[in-house]
Amino acid sequence: MRPTVLITGASTGLGLAIAKRLLETERYHLVLTARESSLERFAEAGLAPSEHVWLRPLDVTIPSEREEVIDEIEREGTGLDVLINNAGVSYRAVVEDVTEPHRLAQMDINFRSPMELARLALPGMRSRRRGRIINISSVGGMMAMPTMAVYSASKFALEGACEALWYEVRPWNIHVSLVEPGFINSDGFERVRWTELAHLALDRPSHPYHRHYHDMTDFIARVMHNARPTPESVARTVQRTIERRRPPLRVPGTPDAYLFDLMRRFLPRRLYHELLYRSLPHIRTWGPQAQPVMRMAPRAMR
Repeated sequence: MRPTVLITGASTGLGLAIAKRLLETERYHLVLTARESSLERFAEAGLAPSEHVWLRPLDVTIPSEREEVIDEIEREGTGLDVLINNAGVSYRAVVEDVTEPHRLAQMDINFRSPMELARLALPGMRSRRRGRIINISSVGGMMAMPTMAVYSASKFALEGACEALWYEVRPWNIHVSLVEPGFINSDGFERVRWTELAHLALDRPSHPYHRHYHDMTDFIARVMHNARPTPESVARTVQRTIERRRPPLRVPGTPDAYLFDLMRRFLPRRLYHELLYRSLPHIRTWGPQAQPVMRMAPRAMR
């Protein structure tokens, strides 16, 4: 009998790569989800519904949709064996440019929704005394970069909750893992959301944070374009995590994730932060050269 795997955000990027990787093995029953407006992407990617591939609409932030997809798997299938919380979003803004609506939206998608799906999946997994919950985290869940504060906050929260969950459900043979990719050769950075105040700062060279946004955007784009890891290589890591008898809590998804983890664990904390600060792009030009401007109230989220 094929284990049932639910993947959120499966119509694009890493989620799609994971779906294709598992589909190639012909060993899993896949429940692939995406927002209603994104379902057509499955056909564009060559994925069609079949006996062992279900395509379902799921906005992870809507409680009724979360409940419906888990209920259907438990009711119509053999129960959920593996939950892969992949859906996520990233806001780019310094702390001063993040307002409460953006903060809540970021936490809702990256933290609250994965934990709610895990909560819904756990009763069935406990009754069967088996299960896997794999949350796609990030190097941003172990370290933070300027202009990515609220994103890191959401991933730090996910990592903390999953660490507690790892202890809580282990007696039922349920394994919890965090796959932590670093920089991946993809266009993911182009889908980053900007707050209204962040757009204002980027558009005005005299703004105190203009260089933060300008330099970090160029730096991230350059590193991602030159990175060797791909969504497909991270998908292989996810597959290996599913198939390991006792998967670890934290799984580095890319070589730089290994490096940052080693630095964080073995370098004195003061040296660690000083080294990373001095490695930021054009850090000597940040701050003092910029002139303050009048702040505008945010009109809408982007």
